[in-house]
Amino acid sequence: MSTESPYRTVDAVRSPSATATGDRLKFSGDNTFHRELRRRVDDYFKRGGHKPRGNARMYLKTAIILASFFVSYALLVFVAETWWQGLLLSIVLGIATAQVGFNIQHDAGHQAFSERRSINKWMARTLDMVGGSSYVWHWKHAHFHHTYVNIDGYDSDINLGVLARFSPQQKRYWHHRWQHIYLWMLYGFTVVSWHLHDDFRDILTATVGKHPIPRPRGMELLIFILGKVIFFTLAFGLPLAFHSIGAVLLCYSIVALVAGLLLALVFQLAHAVEEASFPSPDQPGQMDTPWAIHQLQTTVNFSRDSRLITWLVGGLNFQVEHHLFPRICHIHYPAIARVVEATCLEYGVPYHANRSFGAGIASHYRWLRRMGR
Repeated sequence: MSTESPYRTVDAVRSPSATATGDRLKFSGDNTFHRELRRRVDDYFKRGGHKPRGNARMYLKTAIILASFFVSYALLVFVAETWWQGLLLSIVLGIATAQVGFNIQHDAGHQAFSERRSINKWMARTLDMVGGSSYVWHWKHAHFHHTYVNIDGYDSDINLGVLARFSPQQKRYWHHRWQHIYLWMLYGFTVVSWHLHDDFRDILTATVGKHPIPRPRGMELLIFILGKVIFFTLAFGLPLAFHSIGAVLLCYSIVALVAGLLLALVFQLAHAVEEASFPSPDQPGQMDTPWAIHQLQTTVNFSRDSRLITWLVGGLNFQVEHHLFPRICHIHYPAIARVVEATCLEYGVPYHANRSFGAGIASHYRWLRRMGR
């Protein structure tokens, strides 16, 4: 049984001000708000008798998602015979793949899936099954992104190189004037890039963005290799035994594009929108803002009233709550959101939310257009 606090704010970091690299950035300021918010959220769980991590509800949801993934995969490989069956099942498999990431791997990677560390580790490795790397994700997302949200040069999630300009601090190229048009198509290739390039590059170069990371060793390296072998067997090896190479590549492309588009959009609606800030260090190595306030300034919720979207995206429409309490299971986010919003209002700190998924899309579109100009 894990003894780590579920209220710990940043995974694998001793404090929100520390990184594993020499490129250190500290947050400073009055943490009174953060301490009071943690006390109130803690009180919510104590009064209700709830555990902050997963419960039977979460485990049932996991079973449903994994069943939809394996059933749609089996039907696609062993049953589908017509083009429309292949298309439909590829779309369903793409959605199921994204849901594995949103709901299972994401919570487990943040130690929020279960009270047991071993269960969290194995559930986090579902990302390796669908073609990503739980090891790289741990550094890229749980470590760097969650600590340094929207800070150019520190948060690699807002850096697409010359392809896009998300932050005012990033260099503008002439083609960015059309990024609000062409990026929607490129979002679909997010997963393809992970599968075929990004993870291998990050491991070989031992870097994520500008940050050095330790190369995996021992069991971590074995899991990385086995994960890739299992994924490429599922994606290409087994299907090629029953279908032509053209059909296999087409179905893979559809699955990957659907999953990639969903994964990219959920991230963009949380951080790359008009309501979010893109701050810079006030002086070298220093942010003159408390860590919790920084999370609130740079993170935006969407579709909070939609139970369907909340279920589908693993509560990531409650990104504010997730960034403040990443070790709390997402099934609790709608409830603690009321506590978080009320506390923000009382202390006069920002709490950003777009009313619907469409409103978030529109805000992201306007932000891309503004950054392109």
